[in-house]
Amino acid sequence: MRSARSTALPATAAAAAALVLLTGTSPGPAGAAAVAPDVRAPAERFVPGACPETTEPVAALDHARCGFLEVPENRSHPGRTIRLPVAVIPAASGKPAPDPLVYMAGGPGGDAFDDIPFLVDAGLNRDRDLIVMAQRGNLHAQPNLACPEMDRSSAGAVGLRYDDPSARRLLVDAAKQCRARLAAAGIDLSAYNTGENAADFAALRTALGIRQWNVYAYSYGTNLALTYLREHPSGVRAMALDSVTPPQTVTLPWTWSSAREGIDTILRACAAEPACGSRYPDVARTLTEQVRKLEAHPLTLDAAAPGGGKPVKVVLDGGTLVNLLVANSVPAADVPAALDELARGHPERFARARAADARPAVGRTAHGLTESVACGEWVPGHGQSEVLAAGHKAFPGWPDTVLAQAPQLPFQYDVCRVWKVPDRSAAQRLAASGPVPTLLVSGTFDAKTGASWGARTADGLSRSTVVRIPGIGHFVVPQSPCAQRVLASFLARPTSPDTGCVADLKPKPFTIVPK
Repeated sequence: MRSARSTALPATAAAAAALVLLTGTSPGPAGAAAVAPDVRAPAERFVPGACPETTEPVAALDHARCGFLEVPENRSHPGRTIRLPVAVIPAASGKPAPDPLVYMAGGPGGDAFDDIPFLVDAGLNRDRDLIVMAQRGNLHAQPNLACPEMDRSSAGAVGLRYDDPSARRLLVDAAKQCRARLAAAGIDLSAYNTGENAADFAALRTALGIRQWNVYAYSYGTNLALTYLREHPSGVRAMALDSVTPPQTVTLPWTWSSAREGIDTILRACAAEPACGSRYPDVARTLTEQVRKLEAHPLTLDAAAPGGGKPVKVVLDGGTLVNLLVANSVPAADVPAALDELARGHPERFARARAADARPAVGRTAHGLTESVACGEWVPGHGQSEVLAAGHKAFPGWPDTVLAQAPQLPFQYDVCRVWKVPDRSAAQRLAASGPVPTLLVSGTFDAKTGASWGARTADGLSRSTVVRIPGIGHFVVPQSPCAQRVLASFLARPTSPDTGCVADLKPKPFTIVPK
């Protein structure tokens, strides 16, 4: 989602492994101008080439075989061709399984190649090759639908109230500028949607000559994976979904139910832990009080941003506080302490977290894909009043000014009025079903995609296994050794994975600060 940042995870890549079947190269410098290539070669083919030049070194790419998938930009109106970078990272095992694992990244608009160190460290290429492809429009793809205008607008909003009209104007003007620039480059923004995205992965399997593969997807990638399963089920041996975002359910009002579930679970876990419950006995009440207080009387202060430099002016109001919690900008283990400190006049933890938004990685996120998906698939059919009603249901008594904007997606209706893509909700909001073995993994502290949605999504999947990992937020597998063992067992035995390690899990202890 637009305002979310990457989960803070260790970025150590695993050692290099054996080579695989492709050769390998670069789409050009990251952040290059978004120019839609006017290529009219035969559609849907793999072209060997070099691996992308990533912003940070990715050791696993040193021994990967890379290239591009060439596909039509718009399959309904064939003509222009786009190029999607692909990397096949070899299995660490000397005797890999014949069915590789393909990764579908989150976002929409997130950089799949940036996730490779997390995936390798989690063992996803231990027994089989790992295939990573940038989704259409993303960093390293041609065209790249980055919107540096929107990155800079988000940075500028750090010194404003969350729902400030000036923040709205900054964001909407930036979206309008980005859209105009992309359209002037000949890019068909209506073609950057989940259906075309899913068809790209189906084309990749065919182009690589793979009879059968497995899918691992995270966050928006699970929405994509379920769409893929619904529309292109052939060749899917097994599917693992991490932080589940069901396509039939995702709308702006839906975001409030996940926010409530994740935040409530963190606060209840504190109450259940003797040390936390004793030190912070009324943490839920403290949260409500601070949301109301900050919304009525915002704090303005200077805070240190990551990487040093001049302190950043930040404004903390109720909307900002809620969104920092949803984004996991303050680690869950620190939330009760941070709320207690805030109530005692020490807002530094939240201020530092907000200041981080003033240093965005400009050009890294493909906002063009984000907005095309959000405006075509999530926004239609539900108005602003329904977002507010969902907010009231989730957090009764909180101010309307806090609840009027969907978490992580402020001013989305205003953005969509200038983004102007077709309504795809009828084609997209459909549940997947069928016999493909499916593992659904959720973190109980996830306030972006609530853990209960794993079980709800499994209803139509006849051979599904649902796992909830206590004390983990968004993007579970890289953060949980137990989840990694469950996934490895699932890939080895999709219909009977070993989930035994889950029973003994407990959240890590909460931070306790002296009174």
